[in-house]
Parts: sequence; structure tokens; C-alpha cells
Amino acid sequence: MRVSQLLIPTLRETPADAEVISHQLMVRAGFIRKAAAGVYNFLPLAWRVVKKIEQIVREEMDRQGGQEIMMPIIQPAELWQESGRWDVYGPELFRLKDRHGRDFCLGPTHEEIITDLVRGEVSSYKQLPLLLYQIQNKYRDERRPRFGLMRGREFIMKDLYSFDRDEQGLDVSYNKMYAAYTNIFSRCGLVFRPVEADSGAIGGNDTHEFMVLAESGEATVVYCPAEPCGYAANSERAISPPDLPAGREEPAPVQEVSTPGSRTVEQVTAALKVGPDRIIKTILYETEKGMAAALVRGDREVNEIKLQKALDVLRLEIAGPEAVTKATGAPVGFAGPVGLKGMTVVVDTEVEAISNAVCGANKNDTHLINVNPGRDFSWHKCTDIRLVRQGFPCPNCSTPMEEARGIEVGQVFKLGTKYSKVLNAVYLDEKGISHPIVMGCYGIGVTRTIAAAIEQNYDQNGIIWPLAIAPFHVIVIPVSNKDELQMETAERIYRTLSEDGVEVLIDDRNERPGVKFKDADLVGYPLRITVGSKTLAEGKVELRHRRSGLVELLREDELTGRVRDIISAC
Repeated sequence: MRVSQLLIPTLRETPADAEVISHQLMVRAGFIRKAAAGVYNFLPLAWRVVKKIEQIVREEMDRQGGQEIMMPIIQPAELWQESGRWDVYGPELFRLKDRHGRDFCLGPTHEEIITDLVRGEVSSYKQLPLLLYQIQNKYRDERRPRFGLMRGREFIMKDLYSFDRDEQGLDVSYNKMYAAYTNIFSRCGLVFRPVEADSGAIGGNDTHEFMVLAESGEATVVYCPAEPCGYAANSERAISPPDLPAGREEPAPVQEVSTPGSRTVEQVTAALKVGPDRIIKTILYETEKGMAAALVRGDREVNEIKLQKALDVLRLEIAGPEAVTKATGAPVGFAGPVGLKGMTVVVDTEVEAISNAVCGANKNDTHLINVNPGRDFSWHKCTDIRLVRQGFPCPNCSTPMEEARGIEVGQVFKLGTKYSKVLNAVYLDEKGISHPIVMGCYGIGVTRTIAAAIEQNYDQNGIIWPLAIAPFHVIVIPVSNKDELQMETAERIYRTLSEDGVEVLIDDRNERPGVKFKDADLVGYPLRITVGSKTLAEGKVELRHRRSGLVELLREDELTGRVRDIISAC
């Protein structure tokens, strides 16, 4: 392929609406163009990367026994109503009606469709296990589409669904997909970490996310650095042993103390000369079931995912100032559990163990001291609702844990019988007894993987593609189009590499060499062959490695073998 014939509309300026580096570079390097918020056109270079990732995914899915199918994007509401998700999935679900007034949605995921398909075709244990997958566009009406391909409203995803007789069979399928995902992201040249995660709207039991580690990642990964422990979890799911006192102090009488202007933990600790671990922090939330209060120590944060599960609610929003004042009689910063009424109270396990604590008095500029849980206030549920951060002890080996930022590119779920029971997907065993099929769900964000790869592989000059997913492996650049020897040599190298199966471009544009070199670095071709007068005078050409900057001077007859060795080694 010739650069002069390829649509690569590179830009020198960073687009104003691009917040993260992957979005900036994909626009500047001519990979994508926005059609609408969260919806993008994929230009030729981007589409080549998409196809390469899809091919790696297909090979690994097929290697584990997966069978590729294609399901409809438009899904009938009846199936979502049957599963119970039509009314609870939320505003992210694109809903539409056909000309007859029937309800449909654009598929954000395909649990209902695939379960309906299997219940109509599978009836016997002899047909199980089964692994079915597709690679297809998905649609989610994000409230705030952002970060380019990282959080869009239309995206490409691979989703595989496993169907087994029992939990033991599900374990086998789950482990197959876990291994396949490890192979996929390794083959894509990415640094990643599988972590325990929350199942979210998909539901189910055990689940792991595959996180590409990058400073720009939206998620926080908490992990144990000790070997061979290996504990790692999304901070939404992470657990850590509670920090409990050795014993309880003798309870002292509760007292009101004046704390004018002391709304934050830092202000209260300074005013009352107590440590933050002696403060009970009360945070109020609004849910579809009414108000709720979450109680954690002053040196902790509420994990809202854990709290949402503890409350068993679909909507969880921190209460605004007016709601707090109405519920407690005091402004934000002075709420406390003593005398709190009309709401569900959830207490973190560390709070239950505090003696003679400090908390808000539900009265302006006032706190209570010597508050003892159980004696001075009660609760509806006591459980782990704290957010685990760096330095917390590992739940397995007690080593202080570390943090990293990550971009979720894949997730594997054990669904169990969540969907097969409600949709009546059953099979008959050897004795003719009916059982619900045990399911798993396994997704990879194909287009998100592109963005994650860039977030992990770039420098000040542009993208640095891993060889396996680069749009082209090699670009050949003649320094001067007017130099006949340079052009003849460049064309010959281009033909030779093409005939040898190398994915190669020749930059035949009548542009200054600086423009060609800048574009090559911006796009991120792993290898650049430069044909110039100085090296040709020595009978050699220059082979430059984009990632390391290493330059090799090679004879033309050495070039093809060297390029082939580099590609084969990736």
C-alpha cells in the first residue's frame, strides 16, 4: 500500500475535545473521526487494528472450543421483560419502537437473546457443554460519553456465553476463558493484570476483570506485591481485614461539645485532639427505597458498590445539602447516628468496634464525644462497606497492598442459573430429570483494547504500536522523491517485503522528509526503513525501531531477513 493512496488525515494540533492521550492520538494520527458524541468513524488504519485484535480473539476462542455465531443488535423487549431487566437496566438502555408500536432495544449485552436461543435448541445433557460467541457492535446510552473509544455509546465487543450441566462444568469453562483472555492480551503485547471484580448489571457470582495497567486508567486496582500471593482486585471489590482494637475501653458518658465550623474530619480532629480512627463518619444517601446512612471510620471512605449491595438497591446517590438538613436537622458535616430516624443504617465492621467515639450531633456546630455503638445507637446491618486503598493489609497474607490505575478491557462472569431459571433454559439429565443450564458470560471490549494499547504505548511523538496489532509493520521512506536511486531502492525494498508477506507501506508522497518522519512516528509503525543518499553511498539503508529508537544500518540483501526475524519474535 502507498501512503499517497491511503486515507491518513493526520493533524498537527491536538483536538480540543480530546481529554485522554489515546483519543488525542487517534484523531491526530488519522485513525478515527467523530460522528456524534460517543460514536466514531473508523478510518483505514484503525480498522486494520480492529481486524487484527478480532483475529487474535477468534483464534483463542476457537482454540478453547468456542463456536462463532451472530445475534441481532435489535432485541425484543419481551425477552428483557421476561428476565426482569427491562425496567431495571436503567437509562443506558437504548429503547425504540417499531412502526407497530412494539418495544425493542439496541443490545448493550446479549444474555437474554443467547439464553432464548439455547432454550429453543438444547434439551439434553448430551448437547452440553457449549461455548457460543460473537464479535459485534454494542450500544449503551452513556450519560457522558468521553475519552474517545474508552467510553462510547457504540463499541465493538466480543461476548462468549458458556452453557454447562453444573457448577463443576462452569468452573472448567470459566478457567478456559480465563486462560484464553490471558493469551489474547499477551499476544496483543499489553501489560495487564486479572483482578477480582464486581459483577454490576450483568449479575452472577465470581467475576474477574482484565485490566491494562496505565496511569490514565479509570479504575483503581489494589494488589498484593508479595509472591506468590498474587491477590488483586478492583477497588470496588477489594477486601481487607478490619483494623480492630485489642479491647474495648470503659464507656464514658456521652457529651455534646461545640465545634464551630468543624465540618470535615481534619477540622474535627484538630478541634477535639482525637485521631481520625476515633471518629464515626456518617454519610447519607438517597435510594429508591428511601434514605440510608453509611457509617465508616473517619480515616476510611465508603465503597458505594459494597453499600449498594448491602442495601439491595438499584439507585444510590449521595444526599444533597437540603436532603441532609431535612433528615438530620443540621447542615452537612454535622450528621451522626445518635437519634437518627427514618432511614436504613449500615455500619462498617470497624465502626462497631470503636469505643468512646466522636460523631456529629445532628445539630449545627456540634459534635458528640464518648459515643459507643450498640449503647448509643443501633443499625440495620453491620458489614464491610469501606473502600480498600494502598497500605491496607492483604486479605490473604497481611502484606501492605499497593495501588495501580487500570483500564478494563475484558471481564469474565460466572452467571450460574441467574438467566436460565427465569427464562426456563433447561436440559434433561441421564435419568430424564430437568435441570437449569449453568451459564457463564465472557466479554472483551475490542475497540476499548485499541485505546488501552495506546494509553500504555506512546511517547511525545505519537503512538508506539505493539507489533501484533500495528496497522502496518513497516514503513519505507525515501528521503527525496527527486532522487532516482533512492526511489528505485525504496520501491525495490517495498516490493520485496510485500512479496515476503510483510505488511509494509511506502511513503511515496512528494513531501519534506521531516513531514514523513513526523507522520511515521505519530502513526506509530513499529519499523521504519529510511532510504537516503548518505547510507546508500555506503551500500546500506537505515532500519529504525520505533519503541527503542535503535537504528541498524543494513545492506539491502540483509534487510528482509532481519525484518522477518523481528516480526517473528513478537
